[in-house]
Amino acid sequence: MLAGLACVAGVVWAAESCKQLVATGNPEYPPYLWREAADGSRMLGANADLMQLVSKEIGIPIDVRYVGSWARVQEEAKLGRIDLIAGAFFTVDRLDYMDYVYPAFRETRSVLWGRQEAPLKYQQWSDLKGLVGLTVINNSFGEGFDRYAKSSLKINTVPSLEQAFKILQLGRVDYLIYEEDPALAYIAKLAITGLAPVNPSVSNESLYLTLSHKSPCNSPELRAALSKAMYKLARLNVMKKMVDANIQLWRTK
Repeated sequence: MLAGLACVAGVVWAAESCKQLVATGNPEYPPYLWREAADGSRMLGANADLMQLVSKEIGIPIDVRYVGSWARVQEEAKLGRIDLIAGAFFTVDRLDYMDYVYPAFRETRSVLWGRQEAPLKYQQWSDLKGLVGLTVINNSFGEGFDRYAKSSLKINTVPSLEQAFKILQLGRVDYLIYEEDPALAYIAKLAITGLAPVNPSVSNESLYLTLSHKSPCNSPELRAALSKAMYKLARLNVMKKMVDANIQLWRTK
């Protein structure tokens, strides 16, 4: 009975001390997240839909809003100006400013994108030595690849995925590295031609919900509630349906 009372007290405490959570994420990340055209402060996508399910589970409203580029999102998390990042890969550096909520809610593939007129010969990371790559600022492709790229590869960065595709099309770099689903979504909507993904994948990583260390809502009770919610929703496999639905939504927006 005492254990049950403690659990109830924890939930009540969390609800009383934390009236709302602010979540955000990469705004160039369809079908997971993107900025709504009609209301520039709002975010749409499968991850935004997931946050509303999490909100119901923990009993605290979650406002999913646009705060800027992916680089800006991470700065806002460091400063505690937002509470949650709805979708981040694990890196050791990010542990300095945010807690990861387990389990992960989605597995993703990051691949190389090349020009069809200049096919890449790629089987392993070392095949990229001597080539010039490109990605979006502050993107991560998993702890292992990030370390290897930093020490052995030349990968330039730009602020947006659309800009990266244009640079690749012009042949100014040898390849672009980005996650498969968001890249395919952009290619379809922008009617980009002449580019193709290269197999095998560079990395396969998990997407996590994260909580800023400096969030005023960050507490053991909230972290436990979030983990329980993510565990339940992962077992229900809700993400597949939401990703499929948001692929269609993105193409019409």
